[in-house]
Amino acid sequence: FGVTVELEDLETEDGLTYTIVGTDEADVKAGKISVTSPLGRALVGKESGDEVTVQTPGGVRRFAIEDVLYR
Repeated sequence: FGVTVELEDLETEDGLTYTIVGTDEADVKAGKISVTSPLGRALVGKESGDEVTVQTPGGVRRFAIEDVLYR
C-alpha cells in the first residue's frame, strides 16, 4: 500500500499515475486506486518494464509500467 505507479496506456499512449491504497481511501479522481480493484490487483508485485492486461467495465486495457515509486 502507498506505492505510486506510473503507467502508459498502450492503446492511447496516455500517461497515468496511480497510488495503490486501501479500499477506504480509494478515489480514482484523486489518482488513488484500491488494492482490491482490478487494476490494483494487476499491479501488485509488478516492476518497471512489466506490462499488465486488465478487464475493465469498458473492455480489456493494456498498460506498460513506466516506474514504481515507494514513498
